[in-house]
Amino acid sequence: MKHRNSCLLWMLLLIMLVALSLVAVAVFVPQAARQSFGEPSPALNAWQRFRYGYELVLNAGNLTQPRDPSGAEQLFLIQPGESVVSISIRLEQTGLIRSASTFRTYLLWTGLDTVIQSGTYRLNPGQTGFDIAQILKSNSLTEVTFTLLPGWRMEEIAATLPTSGLEFTQEAFLATANAPAISQDLIPAGASAEGFLYPGTYSLPRTTTTDQLVSILLQSFRSHLPTEILAAYTNHGLTLYQAVTLASVIQREAMVEDEMATIASVFYNRLAIGMKLQTDPTVQYALGYNAVQGTWWTNPLSVDDLHFDSPYNTYLYPGLPPGPISNPGLAALEAVANPAQTTYYFFQARCDGSGLHNFAETFEQHQQNNCP
Repeated sequence: MKHRNSCLLWMLLLIMLVALSLVAVAVFVPQAARQSFGEPSPALNAWQRFRYGYELVLNAGNLTQPRDPSGAEQLFLIQPGESVVSISIRLEQTGLIRSASTFRTYLLWTGLDTVIQSGTYRLNPGQTGFDIAQILKSNSLTEVTFTLLPGWRMEEIAATLPTSGLEFTQEAFLATANAPAISQDLIPAGASAEGFLYPGTYSLPRTTTTDQLVSILLQSFRSHLPTEILAAYTNHGLTLYQAVTLASVIQREAMVEDEMATIASVFYNRLAIGMKLQTDPTVQYALGYNAVQGTWWTNPLSVDDLHFDSPYNTYLYPGLPPGPISNPGLAALEAVANPAQTTYYFFQARCDGSGLHNFAETFEQHQQNNCP
């Protein structure tokens, strides 16, 4: 009996010793990681602090020693939306860091995984992984990647600026775009740059100013419009500004580029007989930002919305709206130059969610296309 009690006592002591050891390790590891790598991100839970701290302490050399002290500097591009996993792997593959896994863990430990911006950085394998992480943290990039999607209005472009890496505010951009200093001979006096900010992906110096950005986008617009398209606009009786206005409406109406020329034909047919365009995107543009829906393009529109009094409301006012309602891409601009030849006066989105439209010659046919 005594022997059994003695064994139980030793087992309890052993369990207590192991438990105390685990507690000590659980406390020591995060503390050691704090001393070497700074405070952990507040977003980490206790297990993550232990897990990441343990990996950092165990593999500290991967962060504190350079991959190649004699290596040459190189440019490293981080794509918009690229994950820290991808960034870390590519840094190792290009010979800039010793370990993708340890580097990613350090980003997670510090919370840097949430603040790295896209753009082009100058990095050197003679720098440690810790140094490279600090460069990414300091936004020390030479170029940024700026993307503008077809159909965005100026305010939507501005909304992307806080995460673009460019060093100016949304308000500064909008002030310049609303009164561009350089119009590239595209924009009528007193008009904003809406419609002429050409969609695409641009690599820009981080120090680009608002004037420079607007000028670059306008120059890109001009370079993408050959003389044949400009001549076609004239042949259709449209000024460039009117053509871009129509293209901006088509851009918002069409979900599929192949339909743009047909949609253009509907608008041309309506304009030819003095029929109102009656197109929802012009009303959406007039209404502006919908705080409830969190969008600049209210959908669906109510009956009251359709009666919103604005010169942009093509349900109330005939002809084209006063100016562009979005920044169209090349397909929409080409559709205005080369519309399909049809006898359609109506179109309506199909009921299958495909983004395609049903077209009709008469209002009666148009009504038959209504969704059940």
